[in-house]
Amino acid sequence: MEPVAPAFETEADSETSDTETPHTEQRLALGAVLADKGYDSDDLLKYVASLGAEAVIPAKKNRTVDRPLNRELYKDRNKVERFFNRVKHYRRIATRYEKTARNYMAMLHLVSTMVWLL
Repeated sequence: MEPVAPAFETEADSETSDTETPHTEQRLALGAVLADKGYDSDDLLKYVASLGAEAVIPAKKNRTVDRPLNRELYKDRNKVERFFNRVKHYRRIATRYEKTARNYMAMLHLVSTMVWLL
């Protein structure tokens, strides 16, 4: 699987040339990947393991070998889903109304703060 490209380019990313990889050393370290049963596939589990992260994905019913599941960590997935559901209520975020990445990020920070406070 190929790494997912960012949804938008920041100003720091645009300063790098086409030949160099931006921020190769500054990649985020993943502790865990949270997903629902729909993402339970051997390929995805291998990819997550290659990143050095823990896959917190419940096994499908048709899986022959059960894997352990960190239920406490899996509960956090619900919090993330609820957050994105609340953020999508703001039309400017859901429809990507802002034209520049800077303005979109500013709006995302503002909406995230509002959701956090409410």
